[in-house]
Amino acid sequence: MPKARVISPFRGQHDHDHCQVSAIETAEAECARKGLKLTELRRQVLEIIWSSHNPIGAYDILQQLQSKGHKPAPPTAYRALDFLVSAKLVHRLESMNAFIGCPSPEASHQCQFYICQHCGHTAELHSEAVAQAIESGAEQLGFIHNEPVIEVHGTCKACSKKEPS
Repeated sequence: MPKARVISPFRGQHDHDHCQVSAIETAEAECARKGLKLTELRRQVLEIIWSSHNPIGAYDILQQLQSKGHKPAPPTAYRALDFLVSAKLVHRLESMNAFIGCPSPEASHQCQFYICQHCGHTAELHSEAVAQAIESGAEQLGFIHNEPVIEVHGTCKACSKKEPS
């Protein structure tokens, strides 16, 4: 399994324009490799999701599409999101009912998300130790799991510096 790329808005000096372009190029390549069709609407939804490292809800995506002159019905936007999730191009963050771009669609989607409760920035991490602990626990229980996603809410370094002591 390919190793996941770590893209973190928490580390400072992040070239988000390059990050966004790279994510769209990766998505196009993955769709071509898998024989999937990245339609214009799906691409636009993906671009909206990748416009920042903050999770975005389906309603906000629909609003942004409409502000760009599109009038997609909500089911159309939800189908685009379902496609992007099933193609592993985006993740759905259950605790927030929101979506975030996936920097490594070819890698395992057993990952951890670190979500700043102040600025909303979100970073994806693939920890082998965490994955092994989940696998071991599932094995002990005789449990068959999907690709588990862990969401960790807290405060990023930049926001913690802004908080009063």
